[in-house]
Amino acid sequence: MKKSASKTGDASRLIDERIAELGDWRGATLARVRALVKQADPDVVEEWKWRGVPVWSHDGILCTGETYKSVVKLTFAKGASLADPAKLFNSSLEGNTRRAIDIREGEKIDGKALQALIREAIALNQAKAGAKGRR
Repeated sequence: MKKSASKTGDASRLIDERIAELGDWRGATLARVRALVKQADPDVVEEWKWRGVPVWSHDGILCTGETYKSVVKLTFAKGASLADPAKLFNSSLEGNTRRAIDIREGEKIDGKALQALIREAIALNQAKAGAKGRR
């Protein structure tokens, strides 16, 4: 598999391939998360970074979708700055910047809460992008 993909089409194809090659609950979970992200933000940009990590961006990184043996990990680049009333964040809680959601086999995803986090991450990225433009 390619190590990097700069074009969205290439990245989307590589994410498709990753989902298919996993062929288990992790692939199904990654596909579900991806669908929720795209529903929350039809303008999301899919990227493929760091030797095979799906990344979703909009005016900056929103989150990554890493797959491990026992979890699918969604790491929000600026998660520590996001409100999480549904308490989705359950990993990387000690850091000052990132927060993650570890999804284990059989766990349900609260789609509405995840989409709210995605939309909040977009708003944060856009606010920071706007602040840079005003300097």
